[in-house]
Amino acid sequence: MSVDRLPAEADDRESKRARGMATPLIGFSDEDKLGTLLPHDDALVVTLRIRGYDVKRVLVDQGNAVEVMYPDLHKGLKPKLEDLTAYDSPLVSFEGKTVTLKGMIRLPIQIDSDVVEVDFIVVDSYSPYTAIVARPWLHALGVVSSTLHQKVKYLSEGRVKEVIGN
Repeated sequence: MSVDRLPAEADDRESKRARGMATPLIGFSDEDKLGTLLPHDDALVVTLRIRGYDVKRVLVDQGNAVEVMYPDLHKGLKPKLEDLTAYDSPLVSFEGKTVTLKGMIRLPIQIDSDVVEVDFIVVDSYSPYTAIVARPWLHALGVVSSTLHQKVKYLSEGRVKEVIGN
């Protein structure tokens, strides 16, 4: 008598299901739009805990390759001079102009009990935002964002957590 074996991946999924430990999926539904004024084309702006402070007006930008910090936040965090390291790569603003850089600073961003350290490029230019979080932060935490639903969701401690835009 022969026994057919499932591929290792399917076998693993079966054993997780049997133990009740299936990984939740991250997704958005119409329910996630409740409380959001529709229609809209708003950017996703959230409040994040950066270096122990609740920082408002943080833009979540999937198209950006680096985290950016603007002067007001940088001054407000009162960093030590040695916290800022040199950063010599050019950075171009939304208007296509080269931006003056002050340097780079590594800071923790905390959501609930989850903490990820990221490198912010400190710029010397005006913005209505205090900071921009980009793909490095999104990928490190496994964040899935939706401007339509005005939320970010991520998996932590076996469940889906979310941050609602403001």
